[in-house]
Parts: sequence; structure tokens; C-alpha cells
Amino acid sequence: MKTVVVIGNGMVGYKFCEKFVAKNENKAFNLLVFGEEPRVAYDRVHLSEYFENGDAEKLCLAPRSWYDERGIQLYTNQRITEINRTEQSVTTNKGEVYNYDYLVIATGSSPFVPAIKGVDKKGVFVYRTIEDLEETMQYASDIKGGKAAVLGGGLLGLEAAKAVKDMGLEPHVVEFAPRLMPRQLDHDGSTALEQKMRELGIHVHLNKATQQILGNGRIEGMEFSEGDSLQVQMLIISAGIRPRDELAKSCDLKTGDRGGIVVDKRMRTSDPRIFAIGEVALYKDMIYGLVAPGYEMAQVAVDQILGRETLMSETIDMSTKLKLIGVDVASFGNPFTSEEEAHSIIFENKLQGLYKRINISKDGKTLLGGILVGDASDYNMLLQLQQNKMALPENPEDLILGARGGEGAALGNVMDLPDEAVVCSCESVSKGVICSAVTEDGHESLKSVCKSTKAATGCGGCKPMVVDLVNESLKSLGKTVKESICEHFNYSRRELYDIVKLRGIETYDELLDLVGTGDGCEVCKPAVAAIFASVYNETANRQETIQDSNDRYLANIQRNGTYSVVPRVAGGEISPKQLIALGRIGMKYDLYTKITGGQRIDMFGAQLHELPLIWEELIQEGFESGHAYGKALRTVKSCVGSTWCRYGMDESVSFAIEIENRYKGIRSPHKMKGGVSGCIRECAEARCKDFGFIAVEGGWNVYVCGNGGANPKHAELLAEKVDKETAVKYVDRFLMYYIKTAAPLTRTAAWLEKLEGGITYLKNVVIHDSLGIAKELDEEMQRYADTYKCEWKEAVETPEIRARYTHFVNSDEPDSNIEFVPMRGQKMPKAWTQ
Repeated sequence: MKTVVVIGNGMVGYKFCEKFVAKNENKAFNLLVFGEEPRVAYDRVHLSEYFENGDAEKLCLAPRSWYDERGIQLYTNQRITEINRTEQSVTTNKGEVYNYDYLVIATGSSPFVPAIKGVDKKGVFVYRTIEDLEETMQYASDIKGGKAAVLGGGLLGLEAAKAVKDMGLEPHVVEFAPRLMPRQLDHDGSTALEQKMRELGIHVHLNKATQQILGNGRIEGMEFSEGDSLQVQMLIISAGIRPRDELAKSCDLKTGDRGGIVVDKRMRTSDPRIFAIGEVALYKDMIYGLVAPGYEMAQVAVDQILGRETLMSETIDMSTKLKLIGVDVASFGNPFTSEEEAHSIIFENKLQGLYKRINISKDGKTLLGGILVGDASDYNMLLQLQQNKMALPENPEDLILGARGGEGAALGNVMDLPDEAVVCSCESVSKGVICSAVTEDGHESLKSVCKSTKAATGCGGCKPMVVDLVNESLKSLGKTVKESICEHFNYSRRELYDIVKLRGIETYDELLDLVGTGDGCEVCKPAVAAIFASVYNETANRQETIQDSNDRYLANIQRNGTYSVVPRVAGGEISPKQLIALGRIGMKYDLYTKITGGQRIDMFGAQLHELPLIWEELIQEGFESGHAYGKALRTVKSCVGSTWCRYGMDESVSFAIEIENRYKGIRSPHKMKGGVSGCIRECAEARCKDFGFIAVEGGWNVYVCGNGGANPKHAELLAEKVDKETAVKYVDRFLMYYIKTAAPLTRTAAWLEKLEGGITYLKNVVIHDSLGIAKELDEEMQRYADTYKCEWKEAVETPEIRARYTHFVNSDEPDSNIEFVPMRGQKMPKAWTQ
């Protein structure tokens, strides 16, 4: 029996083992694996999650028993110190010698530590292994409230910045290049990402060449080439990687000038019995630091050893999508093109921190690549369009702006992809394999399909598309598709809504005990809180432990840790007395003020302990919560209507006030906005709102399911030339049906797109009562209107709720770390202006 020795038990080394035992059917090989870390292989891609739960087992790719059951001899905490190519043997640090017939080097890479003076000081760490993280966490606990820097603004550097933030330290990212993620993003994309980082309280320092680490034995700061410095108490170095090729060099395998073991398209080194895979392998003069190429290398090496003629792809796809500190970032195909080779279409919304760029071939027929920052929901489909050279819509800009005029989805349906389209690049799983797992092999759940095909088990970026493929395949078989809210509840939001209502459940723990499993998560808790609010019309002050942070404190947290104060101004109408009151309160608490596009006044810069004080004064002046922080009605925008405008067909302001007061406080799957325009000139922009009314000759036209934001959609016409009472009744029913049936965090536009039958079906439900539920919808909406109460008034007047508004558990002191600087006569967050 022949022996295969694997040096390295990281993600790629483990993947080699997994693929090898799956194909070593006749058991013709022994498999010996050596890992120098003290534990079995774990998921480095999601390493930062260790800061959240401290549970190494959750990162484990397979327990030790997995190796034993498959006859793999696993040696952990052992390092190979020598390869003897003549004897075909390896020697461990314990002096033990093992012979091989084939050798696979999967030693990966090590962090690159620049030769900076003082880099060996205490408090300087790298970000690579669980042991590195444990040492970092221990050190961080000794400098509570201190500052920590990350050297490197690439993928790993920004992940490390998240880790610093999770440890309760003030994070700073120091990057030598003029932009963040320089290999994946262009200048404008990086600027959008930088804005997002600053909003999250992460300080960014670009064009900084670190000259030395300051401090006497322990880091106290960093000095840069320009002569300036940054005071920090800890530093994490994430400045790139270097291939672990020292074993190859010691046994005279061919290596590259800048490191890495040279391999051919069979993953063979200069010795035909030795293979190299992963970040140690130099293929086509490049080291690839992504999981997918490493997994493909593992597959090629397995097939070559087993006598199958599989070759490495000629070109390696470096497309990547990830969520950095809660911010979507993606880059695919060729993100950087010149004007000579392509046309670039760019959408940018600086207010929301969105940047989208797609590069189109000169003939307008092919998508070459692109960049997405702030919203990467369309990444998977765009990647498929690029990789499969699929036909583009007549207006390619629809790919990032969304189809207009009710033409349907510009990106098409996932089932339109060819069967050979690779959906999961980590495991090289095609659309055809995923669909066949459902239609031919009988798998009827996402979990079962993923276990069978390995799709979505790597980085997880393809999961949304896999979900769509599984659901569409089930539908093709005539089966009902069930969309579970999360792994803890095997029910959709609509089903949980009904369970809560019919069984009278009033607490999260009661619902979890009755129909859930486990302890719940950050997905289902806020979703269930919203269901309780919708069913019982309760305020967000109840069940604070399952609310998200904004609902917990009834305010949006801002970039520097302060909060916003946004009172309701129904219809945009405000009296001079109320304007004076806002000005007085704003001056008293030194708040930044701004008039919004929703016709009200935002006030920013309130510290947590000030919120109840400010709201106490606002309530005395007749103001109510504006719900700017909640998944609820925000505003109903209006023009001045027939009262003042010579074009006005009807009185829009009064109608807008009536509507806003009717729907205020209603919790829903996502935020909602409305508009009332007094004529078809549309000054209130009613057709880009979740619901809108436009006065026309003969009554009101009613529009629903429009929205702005990252994917703007025009609203659809629900009814035309109806009287005011009928218009309100139709919107009542529409909103209630949406609240009952939409998935969590789904805007009305996206909900309508997925509603089978679309606007025609919705008209039948709302206008023609095709489901026989119109009376129920009418009564429920009226109950909402009749039982409204201002949750800020409740918070101010209830001592136990008011007691939440402190920065520290054991002190009433304000947060002294918050700093402001003057600009245009008002104060601004210091972090933003630096």
C-alpha cells in the first residue's frame, strides 16, 4: 500500500484529505497528515468570529474522530523539519522519520512582518491563528478603553480592525497605500468604504509609512515617515503574507524569486512525486490568498495522485465578496479597466455610503467586472453574468440601478443560468449539480443540499444563490417552498406571526420554548420583537433584551457613539412656536441640526444620558417620536397642495398629516415612507415611496411598493381616481397584508417582486377581496390607529425604562471619549473631520 504524506493541516490541507478519502475507493493509499498547530483544522476565513463567542469548536472543520473514522493518521503539534527527496522521507521535530510515495506540501503562509524598528516590543501581534487571537485578547484585557492600531488596510487588516472593535478598544487602521483594499477597489470604491469605516468608529490613516514603534519595551505609539505619530497601546500587523516555502528551499525544490514553490498545472513541483497546494504554491507566477483557488489545487493534486488527468484552470478567478464589519464589499471579474478597453457605469450615493461600478465591453454585450461597496446583494448574479458571458439587458445600467417601469428584474432569474455555471467557487459546484440534488436525488432542504453537494460550505458567499436554486427547483416539482426565519425557528415570519397571534404568545422565551430550538440569535430576536409589536401594537420599550441597539434606546447610534433625536413633523407642517422650541432645545444641548428630505429636522450629537432629558422637553412642546430608528413609518412627505399652489388639484398637506398620524408607530418588516402630491407635477415624489397618493381630476391615484435607496423602484398603480376614504382603505389593507406576509427586513418593493402574481394579485386581494380577509385587515389597521402611544413619552415617564440611559453600568458619568470640532457654525464628530 502506498503512502501519501501531507504537510500542513490548514483549510487547504484538510480539503485535500476530504477529497482524497472520497475518491480513494479501493483504499490503495495510507494518508498521514502533520499539523504544527495543537488543534485540528479550523476555518480561518471566519476567524474573527472567535472574538464573538470564544469557541474554537465552532470554527473546527472536522473533529479528530473524523480523521480516525477514515483511516487518516493525524499528527498535531508536530512540525516537519526536513524533506529527504532521495530517501522519500520526512523528519519531524521529534526526530521521527516517515516515508512517502507522494508528498503534498500545504504549509500555507505566515504573516509578513515589516522590518520596522521596535516591532519586537510587547503589545505587537500578528493576526493568523487562534493562539494569536488568544494572546491579543489577553493583552487587550489589560488596556481596557485604550487605542489599538492595525497595520494594513487590506482584507485581513479590516477584519482585524473589527476584532479590535469587538475587544472594546478604539480601532485605527494604518495603510501605506492611498486607499483601502487597493487590490480589490478603485479610488471611489475605497472612499465609500472609508466613509463606512469612519461611521462605525474606525479611524483610517492612509499614505502612512511606519518608521518605528515607540515605547520603552512596550508599544506606546507609531511614528511615521512624515514625522507625525499615533499614540496606541497595541498593534496588530496585517501587512500581507509570505509563503511558508522554507522546507522546499532546504531540499532544493524550485521556488520563485519572491518566494513560493513553483508548480505546474498538475500542481507538481520540480520533483514529480511532490505536490504543493494553497498559499505556498506559486502558480503562473502568483500566490493566491483566497480559499477557492486553494480548494481547486487540492482537487487537482488528489486526481493526479489517483491517476486522473485533472488540470488547474488557466485563469484564476479572484472575485470576492465579504461583509467587513457589517459592510458589504465585493469585487469581481476585472474591476479595473481603462477607457480604451471598456465603458464603466458608476452609481454613487455618498449619503448612504453606496458605490457600484460595472465595466462593460466596448460593444455593450459583455460584463467584464465590477465593484460593489455598501450593497453587494446582486454580486452572485453579476458574477454569473460575467463568468458565463451572458447577454446583458438593453440598458446595462439597470444591472446596478434596477429595472424601471415595471419591466421585471434586470438581472434575470437564477434558473436562466446555464447548468455548467459554477455557483460555489470554493467547492466548484455548478448550478446543474445543485438543481439535480433536488430534482433527481430527492433533497428537499437547503441543509440537505449543501451537505450533499458541499455548496455554500466554504466562505458562504454563494448561499443566497444556492437558496434561490433550491427553492426554484422545489417549485418546479410542485412542492411548497418554506422560508424559515433562521436555524432556531423552522417557520417563516408569516407563520410565526400567526403562531404568536393565535396562541397569544407574548414573550420571546415562550415562543422559543414552544416552537423553537437553541438560544436564538441576532437574526430571529429583532424579527420576533417586530412581530410582537405588529400583533400587539406594543412599543419597543417592551422586551428590550431582544431589540436591536437602535430600538433599545429609541435612537439611531451615530459614527462617534452619540445618538440622533428626530421628532415627528407630520406632513412637514410645523408651527413657528415649534420651530423656536427645536432651536432652543438644539442650542441647549449643543446639537447638530439638519433639515431632511423627509420634511423634518434631525438633531445629532446627543449623548446617551441626554436622550431622556431632550425628549422630556420635546414632549412638553407637543412633539412625538419620529421612529427614525425603527422598522416603522418614517414620514409622509407632502407638497403645499391646492392651499397655496396654483397647480394643486387637492389639499395635500392635510391629507398627508391625516395619513402620517394614522400609520405612525406601526411596526413592520422594514421601514416605510409615504407621500402625498397635490397634482401630477409630483413635488412630494409620491411614486418613489412605499405608498403614495397623487391628486388628479376626479379623485386620487394610489401607488404602492416604490422605494429609493440602493435599489430605487417606481411604485405601481394600485387604484386610480378614487375618493379619499377609498384611497385610505386600500392603503390600510395593503399595509396590513404586507405586515402579515413579508419576510424580515424586506422593503415593499422587494416584497411585491416576489409576490406571485405581482400587482395584479395584490389588486385582487386589496380591492376585490379575493382572499376574503378585507374586513379583518380593515379592523386590524383601525385597532392600530386607535391604540397608538408615543414610546418616547412612555420611556420618559417610566423610571425603570429611563434608567437604561447611562453610558456605564456602575457610573452616571458621561462618555469622556466623545470629541467634536466646529464646522459651519455647528459641531461635527472629530473622527469624521480628521
